[in-house]
Amino acid sequence: MSLTNKMVSRRKRRETRTAYAFMTPALIIITVFTIIPIIGSLILMFYNYSVLGETKFVGFQNFISAFQDREFLIAVKNSIVFVVIVPIIQILSILIALFVNRKIPGISLFRTLFYIPVVTSMVAVSIIWGFIFDPHGIINTLLMDFGWITQPFGFLSDKYAAMPCLMFITLWQGLGYYMMMYLAGLQGIPQELIEAAKIDGATNLETIIKVKIPLLKPYIWLCTLNSVISAIGVFDVVFVLTKGGPNNATMVINYYSYVKAFGDFQFGYAAAIGALQAIITSTLSIAVFVYGKKGGMSNNE
Repeated sequence: MSLTNKMVSRRKRRETRTAYAFMTPALIIITVFTIIPIIGSLILMFYNYSVLGETKFVGFQNFISAFQDREFLIAVKNSIVFVVIVPIIQILSILIALFVNRKIPGISLFRTLFYIPVVTSMVAVSIIWGFIFDPHGIINTLLMDFGWITQPFGFLSDKYAAMPCLMFITLWQGLGYYMMMYLAGLQGIPQELIEAAKIDGATNLETIIKVKIPLLKPYIWLCTLNSVISAIGVFDVVFVLTKGGPNNATMVINYYSYVKAFGDFQFGYAAAIGALQAIITSTLSIAVFVYGKKGGMSNNE
């Protein structure tokens, strides 16, 4: 081996060691706080583990109990209902991205302001909207000032209004993120294709429908998948504003698992609920993935 090759080989080994050195802290954190808890949960779900009682192996009894648990079934239904916001948030995000993908004075400021909720903690966002939806909040004050209602309405305490309010808050926070994703996709479309469509006599609407939207399919697929996973895993907004109420109207799987673990100390049962949530999320994700492939949502179309 020549001297040059030895120097190159030595430099590559040094760079590899440096890379591993930088990755090691992150790998340790992921292992301790993600991988080990997941492995522990996989074992725990087959045990009747509680700090208040005796720990014993129960096999699949935790899963059987879950399907016989009315509250859990309500939580599953509410989590699936939450997925309704997925197509709404995707459609609105695409429309906003189409709007901001233009050279208009002040459009950069609009993009920035629209993205602020994304980088704001969901807990903080929930607290702010909690004040807005409060019986003495701004919405009730305006409605009463206009004479549309005679007494404050409990947006978060009404079993029919609470879930739509939580869905709206989630929608409001997520719009900026998906808008930026679609904006990146729009700005990646070759300008020659748009100009060719206009030369062929296509209107702006036809250009959007026949050129831009088809080229956005990979982004639609990715954003829909991400949105479905987020919808099934919703927790923060429920924890802060409703605690699953009123009368389980906003009880979702993630929060129900939390209640069983840290409220009732049924850690084995909570682990089983978490496993069922993972199965539901995986099933919906696979459905989106398969549909996206069949629908041509890839760059190979």
